Amino acid sequence: MSQNLHRIVEQVDQRKQELIDLLKKLISFRTPAPPARNTKEAQSFVAEFLKNLGFKIDMWDVYPGDPNVVGVLKGKNSQNYKSLIVNGHIDVAEVDENEDWEVNPFKPVVKDGVVVGRGAADMKGGLAGALFAIQLLREAENELPGDLIFQSVIGEEVGEAGTLQCCKRGYKADFAVVVDTSDLHIQGQGGVITGWITVKSKETFHDAMRRNMIHAGGRLFGANAIEKMMKVIEGLQELERHWAVTKSYPGFPPGSNTINPAVIEGGRHAAFIADECRLWITVHYYPNESYEEVAKEIEEHLKMVAQGDVWLRENPPTFKWGGTSMIEDRGEIFPSLEVDPTHPGVQLLARSHRDVCKTDPIIDVSQTVTDGGWLGEAGISTAIYGPGDLHNAHAVNEHLSIDQLVDYTKVMLTFIYQWCHTKSDGQKEWL
Repeated sequence: MSQNLHRIVEQVDQRKQELIDLLKKLISFRTPAPPARNTKEAQSFVAEFLKNLGFKIDMWDVYPGDPNVVGVLKGKNSQNYKSLIVNGHIDVAEVDENEDWEVNPFKPVVKDGVVVGRGAADMKGGLAGALFAIQLLREAENELPGDLIFQSVIGEEVGEAGTLQCCKRGYKADFAVVVDTSDLHIQGQGGVITGWITVKSKETFHDAMRRNMIHAGGRLFGANAIEKMMKVIEGLQELERHWAVTKSYPGFPPGSNTINPAVIEGGRHAAFIADECRLWITVHYYPNESYEEVAKEIEEHLKMVAQGDVWLRENPPTFKWGGTSMIEDRGEIFPSLEVDPTHPGVQLLARSHRDVCKTDPIIDVSQTVTDGGWLGEAGISTAIYGPGDLHNAHAVNEHLSIDQLVDYTKVMLTFIYQWCHTKSDGQKEWL
């Protein structure tokens, strides 16, 4: 680490209270999703923060009241040096009025070495640390040779891919760090896709006709869609067990690729034979799989299940996969993300962690999902690296260790400086 960089890193300890205050400020903005549509004030704060550091600001509504913010700090020699995206979401998990919080979730407090408040671990701690690291770099009048792009996005908690909108808007870089909850592990992730499976009868019958369709001699080719959905669910359970035996991925416990029947809807009322039934499923899959492949596999399996049933053969299930919002259209997609340990960005992030924390970093896979998959799918090499742990994410009395936040801020400061001082041919100006 150069003497100049070392002096800047020392500022994190000296100005720790400013870092804590920044995190508390971010937490104080009420941005739970659901209900969502509440991030404008918080995003305006982030935009102004970046603007004051010399970033060019791009702010646009993804949904009314929920804007994305992208700040771009052009490097002094962009053509010849590496570029970086730092990405995080401003929305936080919902808070139920019946939850037993010790404090107001949006009036954060410092207690026993932690900051307590909604979003401390997931993931306003990551945003605060990254923003403060950039602030210290800029205050040291450090002009980075490579481009630095900061993305504060909306909607991650409810599958509203603000990050996907950034990708569609054309933002790219040589590497990206998603500063979401990882307990300072460098991570990839599996993926998640939701889907609706519908079983629908071509005809509707009075409930008095049930005897005619289920007993010998009834002479009515009909069925109850809810009961036929039971066969579909049995087929999904069979496929889930098959996946647990035949598929695996390092870092995941066996059977982590699951198919969860989450919500079932069906029927009109008690005087009708149910002529339609809809099943909402959530599918977790491994980092080396795509949501398109997984959806196709489920469809093909259930079509075979339908072929084994006289009525389903003529009335096969239909499918609707994914969605852009759990609020707007009751669906979501989180693409998977594989991390390449040999990628120069991953190696430098690991070295930065080692220099600051004096321990070897853990490179593994997240047991949940983040927006990192969208960046990876856009062709941007990406890793997840942030403070906080999943035990605290979404939890009552959510909190974040101040010591970990300080270490994380130092790592990000070191990494941003060194990555943006790395020539495009891989030479390191900062050595």
